[in-house]
Amino acid sequence: MNKHISLIGAPTDIGAGARGASMGPEALRVAGIQATLEAHGLEVLDRGNLAGPANPWLPPVDGYRHLHEVVAWNRLVHDAMHAELVLGRLPILLGGDHCLGLGSISAVARHCRESGKKLRVLWLDAHADFNTSVLTPSGNTHGMPVACLCGHGPRELIEIGGTVPAISPKVVRQIGIRSVDPGEKRLVQETGLEVFDMRYIDEMGMRHTMELALATLDDKTHLHVSFDVDFLDPEIAPGVGTLVPGGPTYREAQLCMEMIADTGRLASLDVMELNPALDIRNKTAELSVDLIESLFGKSTLMRGNR
Repeated sequence: MNKHISLIGAPTDIGAGARGASMGPEALRVAGIQATLEAHGLEVLDRGNLAGPANPWLPPVDGYRHLHEVVAWNRLVHDAMHAELVLGRLPILLGGDHCLGLGSISAVARHCRESGKKLRVLWLDAHADFNTSVLTPSGNTHGMPVACLCGHGPRELIEIGGTVPAISPKVVRQIGIRSVDPGEKRLVQETGLEVFDMRYIDEMGMRHTMELALATLDDKTHLHVSFDVDFLDPEIAPGVGTLVPGGPTYREAQLCMEMIADTGRLASLDVMELNPALDIRNKTAELSVDLIESLFGKSTLMRGNR
């Protein structure tokens, strides 16, 4: 795994239905993300925060809230992530709401095209984020990034990475899904997105789920993890704007992260939707850092030489 890490803050809640995710990057810093990773022998540069437009908090126009500002933020994220990948570094995007996954993953997909790598995206989330303006009345773009990445969305968003669609749905594995709108469900099924929902995890277990999600990775694969903190059960992670009961437990989440770490293929990461305004004493940020540490090799097991 790449030992040269770059932290990029994206302090905005531009695509969300609740304010507060803009404070996520600082909460992760307060929870010690840099020192935690450095303790594992990683070289960590904090690039600071991107500076994009403020959130005007307006109703939707033509099915989208804040489309102009969402485009601006995603372009900033795309350029910042791509620049770190070109430098041979492993970028961690500190969100911010999950609409920014569009800019992040379109940058990773562009880098994979330029470097001849295959892409695998693990989307850890309570939601499929496969809505369109036709399917959702809210117009909140944090429910749309996967759809936009797969070419379903406004031209300004789907063209950010320079290629439409930015990715094939075949590269995505969604894990932990438990809240999907009816129209969104139909579109997911028509698109053929591979979804390991919570029922699948309940029936088959996290180990089997992750074995399938990580199957066929090789040394030509760039593994990107987009970690929405609402992936976790609200009992352990209350600091999110879209609480959905019945998510992975602490141990299931740890196993998920440890199995990703075991592949040695992690090459970029998003940490999204952390909302300190709704948290309890920064508990969710601290848990997020704990899980990120597991992604980078911390193990709770007495195995090998860790």
